[in-house]
Amino acid sequence: MLIGLAIRDVVLVDSLDLAFGPGLTVLTGETGAGKSIILDALGLALGARGEAALVRRGSGQASAAAIFAPVADHPVWDLLDEKGLAFDRREDLVLRRLLSADGRSRAFVNDQATGVAVLREVGDLLVQVHGQHQTVGLLDARTHRSLLDAFGDNAAMSETCALAWAAWRAAQERLSGLEAGHARHAAEAEELSQRLAELDRLAPREGEEAMLAEQRAMLSAAERAIADIAAARDALAGETPLGRLGQAFRSLSRARERALAAGVAPEALAPRLLASAAQAVDRTMIEAAEAAAAIDAAAEAFAFEPGRLEDAEARLFALRAAARKLDVAVDDLPAARIALAERLAAIDGAGEALEEARGASVATRSTYLAAAAALGKARRLAADRLSRAVQAELGPLHLGRARFRAAVEDLPEARLGPGGADRVEFEIATLVSAPFAPLGAIASGGELARLALAIEASLAGSGGLQPLMIFDEVDQGVGGAVADAVGQRLARLAAGAQVLVVTHSPQVAARAADHWRVVKSGKGAAEHTLVEPLSPGAREEEIARMLSGERITDAARAAARALMAAA
Repeated sequence: MLIGLAIRDVVLVDSLDLAFGPGLTVLTGETGAGKSIILDALGLALGARGEAALVRRGSGQASAAAIFAPVADHPVWDLLDEKGLAFDRREDLVLRRLLSADGRSRAFVNDQATGVAVLREVGDLLVQVHGQHQTVGLLDARTHRSLLDAFGDNAAMSETCALAWAAWRAAQERLSGLEAGHARHAAEAEELSQRLAELDRLAPREGEEAMLAEQRAMLSAAERAIADIAAARDALAGETPLGRLGQAFRSLSRARERALAAGVAPEALAPRLLASAAQAVDRTMIEAAEAAAAIDAAAEAFAFEPGRLEDAEARLFALRAAARKLDVAVDDLPAARIALAERLAAIDGAGEALEEARGASVATRSTYLAAAAALGKARRLAADRLSRAVQAELGPLHLGRARFRAAVEDLPEARLGPGGADRVEFEIATLVSAPFAPLGAIASGGELARLALAIEASLAGSGGLQPLMIFDEVDQGVGGAVADAVGQRLARLAAGAQVLVVTHSPQVAARAADHWRVVKSGKGAAEHTLVEPLSPGAREEEIARMLSGERITDAARAAARALMAAA
């Protein structure tokens, strides 16, 4: 609900603060008094186009601030949240616009700077305007489906359809993702199979690298030791000092035997020395033989299978090559093998997931189409009822030759969405023989405003109404019974919403909960517009003036009292 409007330096208004109440508020006054200025200022605060001509002459800047008190669950709060604007649902909402004399403007929501487009979006959720030059809301076919759903009480079916759409969309996205990855998975599976086969052939074990490195070092050292042992054995074998020692022993023994044969006494020095030398050589031969045996034993201790070192090195190099290819440590190869097997199994299972996703897409699509079809059927029933209801309103509003329909058409599949499979548009045929066309086909602003009133009156109580509706001279060109019919319908609307009307009709003014008179005061540069709240007595005078003109008669006053009493 609009609770206040503060206007500064807009055309003929220098300073004006208005407080609004619920129900029907009418603005009356003589032509040229400035009634439209009030609506222009409100439009400025709601994000309408701002022109430099709106700035009061002599002033550098015009401003308009509209104060609203939306209910806690009003969708405007969600819009503010979406736009990143701070708010408190328990507090008022202030829309403010500054317009400088050079045509530049600034917009604010709760004193937070924002764009004019955001201000307009916020305003569209708070106010619906039906006037001589514009009908905001009803002319936009994008609003018609939600209005029809509100009229038909289709909220539950709309939600079911939206949820079914979301489920179908999610299933489609999952299917698309799986299909897009299918080709990549085929190539990946081939590579994984090759790598897994390599690891299967290697059969790496945890800690094997350290074991092989240790074994390689040991075998390499053993190989060098065996070579040294072989050299030692060669030194003691064949034409070696061992053979020469044997020859020396035999020679010494023969020399002693010859000395003894020549009669040299055994205890003589020479035989004794020869015997000692032979014994020493004999001991050396025994030790050499022991050394040879020890060499052979050592060789046997170092003995290993031929090629064992080469095999250890080959395996170690193969493990390290596999680790480099997978960019992991050698000790992590067993874990990498498990991961490759799991990934390959997942890819193998992707085919099943793809088929499952295809089935889910088909199932969710069927569910959505069924929900959309049920919603479409309900919409067509509601459209028939709304068309009849609006048509019944047209005659009393002097639009009897016009025909109205809420057209519901099937959407192509490419345009299906959470709102269902239907396009809804309110259409009008201005003559019995004329074809149906969009609402904007009505050329007359007054006729368009009355058509809007007929639609709003038919929608009343459906939950589709805006909290504030503005009708600018909806009674243009009509009087008598038609003007009274207009007043009745405005009053009916005001029972469930806030309605602001600019009118020249006494029948409309008589039904107001609040009646304001717009007057022009001063002359020349001092000329300005004022808005006066009217007491019951002043209302009678104003309605009498509207009935009789400048000269108010007692008959006009009596007629004014009768209209007010009838209201």
